[in-house]
Amino acid sequence: MSNNVSATRESGSFIRFLIQEMKPRGKWLTPFNVISIPVILTGLVILYFRFVYGLGSVTNLSQEFPWGFWLGFDVITGVALAGGAYVITFVVYVMKVEKYYSIVRVTILNGLLAYIFYAGALLFDIGRPWHALNPYIGNSFGFSSVMFLICWHFLLYMVAAFIEFSPVIAEWAQWEKARKILKSLTLVTVILGITLSLLHQSGLGALFLMAKPKIHPLWWSEFIPILFFVSSIYAGLAMIIFEGTISHRIFKDLIDPKSHHSFDDIILGLAKGAAITMFVYYFLKALVFIHGKQWDLVNDVWGYWYLVEVLGFVLVPGFMFAFGFRNRSLNIIKIASVMALIGIVLNRLNVSIISFKWYAEVHYYPSWQEIVVTLMIIFAEVWIFRWIVTRMPVFNSTH
Repeated sequence: MSNNVSATRESGSFIRFLIQEMKPRGKWLTPFNVISIPVILTGLVILYFRFVYGLGSVTNLSQEFPWGFWLGFDVITGVALAGGAYVITFVVYVMKVEKYYSIVRVTILNGLLAYIFYAGALLFDIGRPWHALNPYIGNSFGFSSVMFLICWHFLLYMVAAFIEFSPVIAEWAQWEKARKILKSLTLVTVILGITLSLLHQSGLGALFLMAKPKIHPLWWSEFIPILFFVSSIYAGLAMIIFEGTISHRIFKDLIDPKSHHSFDDIILGLAKGAAITMFVYYFLKALVFIHGKQWDLVNDVWGYWYLVEVLGFVLVPGFMFAFGFRNRSLNIIKIASVMALIGIVLNRLNVSIISFKWYAEVHYYPSWQEIVVTLMIIFAEVWIFRWIVTRMPVFNSTH
């Protein structure tokens, strides 16, 4: 009886604690709130019309172009940008590089939220959302289909990422026994997460292998799964630099001075990794281009656009990362990170949308409603991220 009473008291105490934590903190009239709240509310109205009247009421999707901005950007691009989580956990927990301990928690959180929100965006794009479980059970897909594998990789990776982050939740809730148990699972879940990331990052590229007649030859290749995986590495590193720079300005009061001062060295290390990976990616792209004898394809508008992506947003930022690392120029590195992120966005959109059926007389363009819903997803993710980091010990480097 006493155990039941004690458990009830603890449960009631935690509920009161949770209610207290749900209360807003800080100022409401911030520039971000003023911009994001109307966008989120507008996005919710758009989603109402989408689910009541169908995709055709708010999107420019059609039978000819069934995949649009919500898949091309929110999922295909968003997953690549979330690659930093598996890269950093590999470096810290497998390679034992202690320098990056201070950014592990926030990087895992960013990756987890990205997968939750971007994978959740799939429900907006599916004509009949209640069929979202079909790929998991092999219904209408087959157990050997790429979609079946990707869906399971997504689900299992989100579970692994949540377990990796769960010690932070237990520490916040003061569940010491649970924290110790969950912390003991870290290495196993990290290895599982890295394996799953390798599979689904490349698996997203494998989706487009069957679309060879529909994708411009400059962007289609039998090596596209490898290219997707390699590019997700430097995309994740560039996103860590970009997000970390912003977080260290906005949440500087939550970061201990030691971690704050060491972030410059962390950026330099990330820049080195990004430079190496971008050169590897560029080398692979060059091999595909030369082996495919695609010289004649660069003599038109599509060829010029391809060169803008590969030279302007892969090779150039790659050299900028290398220059910034060698000369310890943080500003150059930060500019390079933005350029690298733009390059990833261009690549994923070129493969999934822009060069898809490039020969069609009528092409797909996202509607303003699709863009607003995407912004809503991004802003909602930032809101959740801000709520978590201002309450949980995310910036605590203790492991």
